[in-house]
Amino acid sequence: MIVDTLANRHIYQSLSPRIATALAHLASTDFSQLPVGNYPLDGEDIFVIVNDYHTKPQSTEPFEVHQKYIDVQYVVSGEEEFGYLPLAGQTPSKPYFEKHDYAEFDYESNKANASYIQLKAGMFALFFPGDMHMPGTSDTPTAVRKVVIKVKI
Repeated sequence: MIVDTLANRHIYQSLSPRIATALAHLASTDFSQLPVGNYPLDGEDIFVIVNDYHTKPQSTEPFEVHQKYIDVQYVVSGEEEFGYLPLAGQTPSKPYFEKHDYAEFDYESNKANASYIQLKAGMFALFFPGDMHMPGTSDTPTAVRKVVIKVKI
């Protein structure tokens, strides 16, 4: 997992050309003007999801992991917390759902080992396949506009 601001995106461009494309797209697009929805960036290899929502309490949300895509999650407005812990040795509460590339993990059995990190407007997080994460949470419901760019591995 990586958490940073777009001002430092140049540090991560060498991770892969697709991650570099995703970070450049975040830096060059005014997402406050785009409608909620899915947008292709490079076919099935890189696509963009723009979403508006209110954060929820941690206890109501599962952790998740992906196998085929890296998540690049960028907060356009608002702020949220996300839970994080390494995948190693964890058992999913729901099996991997290939069509949407995720498996879920129960909050209760993982909450004690998780770290919780604040993600504010202008910040991004990169979640790799070994990163269990629970986005979109806070103690107080908060309006968030977030962009998730899915980067195929």
